[in-house]
Amino acid sequence: MNLSISNIKKLSVLFLLLYSSHYYAVAQNAEVPKRAFWNDVRFGGSLGLNFSDGSFSGFIAPKAVYDFNRFTSAGVGLAGSYTNTSRFSTYTAGASVLGLLRPFNPLQLSAEFEEHYVSRDLKLDGANISDSYWYPALFFGVGYNTGPVTVGIRYDVLHDSEKSIYANAFMPFVSIYF
Repeated sequence: MNLSISNIKKLSVLFLLLYSSHYYAVAQNAEVPKRAFWNDVRFGGSLGLNFSDGSFSGFIAPKAVYDFNRFTSAGVGLAGSYTNTSRFSTYTAGASVLGLLRPFNPLQLSAEFEEHYVSRDLKLDGANISDSYWYPALFFGVGYNTGPVTVGIRYDVLHDSEKSIYANAFMPFVSIYF
């Protein structure tokens, strides 16, 4: 066999191809099995009721969150509320998209965009005012995460005191996900 430079180069390339294909095949067999999508989805949300001085207020906000990894999650939610007092009644229905970032335990940062359909009847100084409209809210929040429960505060950067369904731009929250 003649071991010229050309033949050595050809043998080297052949050896590298065989070695790399073997390495690729071994790496494919050692790959971590993929998890089912639903194994990384958590369900939860919020629920609230308030009874005081003949008035009633209640809301329900179920959410589903997909955990991309231990640091980031994204999800969707629905929301509905009803309030009835002697001066006004309001109901809302809406949806939201949210993102969660956990740079380190126990800190959780969040961003959530909500869009609500609002229908309200106001009784002011003998006049009855009824209106319906869509209202957006964009919340940025910070929370203390203890596993399935997060307690924190969020701020609505689109808050409009005339139309918002929330009394204040700052809003405390408690989220529970399973």
